[in-house]
Amino acid sequence: MELYQHLPPDAVKIVLVLFLSFLIGLEREEHKVAVTHYSFGGVRTFPLIGLLGYSIALVSGTQLLPLTVGFLVIAAFLLVSYSHKLSRTETAGVTSEMSGLATFLVGSLVCYGHFWTATTLAVASLILLDLKAALEKLAARIEPNEILTFAKFLLLTGVILPVLPNQNFTQFQINPFKTWLVVVAISTISYLSYVLQKLTKGGVVLAALLGGAYSSTVTTVVLSRRAAKEDRPHLFSGSVLVASGVMYLRLIILLALFNRALMFRLLVPFGALAALAVLAGWLWTRRADADAQALEREFEPKNPLDLLTAFFFAGLFLAMLVATHLAVTYLGSGGLDTLAAVMGVSDVDPFIMGLTQSAGSLTPLNEAAVAILIAAASNNVVKGIYAYSLSDRKTGLQSLVFLLALAAVGLIPLVWLLG
Repeated sequence: MELYQHLPPDAVKIVLVLFLSFLIGLEREEHKVAVTHYSFGGVRTFPLIGLLGYSIALVSGTQLLPLTVGFLVIAAFLLVSYSHKLSRTETAGVTSEMSGLATFLVGSLVCYGHFWTATTLAVASLILLDLKAALEKLAARIEPNEILTFAKFLLLTGVILPVLPNQNFTQFQINPFKTWLVVVAISTISYLSYVLQKLTKGGVVLAALLGGAYSSTVTTVVLSRRAAKEDRPHLFSGSVLVASGVMYLRLIILLALFNRALMFRLLVPFGALAALAVLAGWLWTRRADADAQALEREFEPKNPLDLLTAFFFAGLFLAMLVATHLAVTYLGSGGLDTLAAVMGVSDVDPFIMGLTQSAGSLTPLNEAAVAILIAAASNNVVKGIYAYSLSDRKTGLQSLVFLLALAAVGLIPLVWLLG
């Protein structure tokens, strides 16, 4: 500490510049050993570039013009190096030259006292340089359309959402920002499930787990159609039950995001239903079938980030919000429960998300919780019918019994909520 106090003010900065630029130069020196063609820079060149960046920034002070000229001069030298490299090989990369520019900026940032930014820039450069092989393998694994998929995700979250007004309109309390936030939340959960399904190569049970987070109804239909071609009733009926169990976990997350009071009303029953369904379904898949051959999933998940689908969901959400408002106003809790039972036939997300907006204000929390339980149970009944209709008789019958039982158990909390 005493030594630090007696050092000149710029000594620590110079040492930091040398240290960070030396690390980048060391990585490039190792790269030079691994390649057979000409490669720019090493353990001496990069520290010199860092010191030049520091020195020019120190001399420039608050004037950006000298620093900019210095940056351009260094860039010109690096351009000459890259031109020389191109004359030696047709597959020359520009990574080392870009690292030189980054090193110049590291020196300049340290001079201006931006130690954290300079260190982060140097460390990020090191990681990107050292993980070249791993990053290239990752890029090779990513299909071209996946880049467009991620761009759609950014469009939904980073472009559309921030520009929407966060205020209520009309007597139905329609909030454009909250409406699109619901779309973003559901799209995010579905997209994460989609990515995990694309990255993993597990079997049918894993597909059911991940598919339940995406859409338990879609997963049930896909598994049932596959079951019609396989003689594995225990495996597929158990997997269908697992997917429906994950649905309750998904609903807990969505409720927690938009109405925590409502989530706390349903946390215990939904958590118990999820645990029961997933555990029972998994144990059932462990039972031996006539055909004991291991099965890999043969279906690929559908990209959930279609823009037309997002706008359709937003419109459906608004329709459910208005329908819920009208049902509560003119028909009371009985009308709301009837609407919940009917909505179980289709996707329950718009209806449940609409309840998160009205619960606690227009709709009492207990009534909203009751409606959500009824909608989830109704959806399980419909999935049981899908499974019975689309799969072979044995698998369909087992799936139907499981999902009817899950629907019945899912209505037990009504005794507590209505008591």
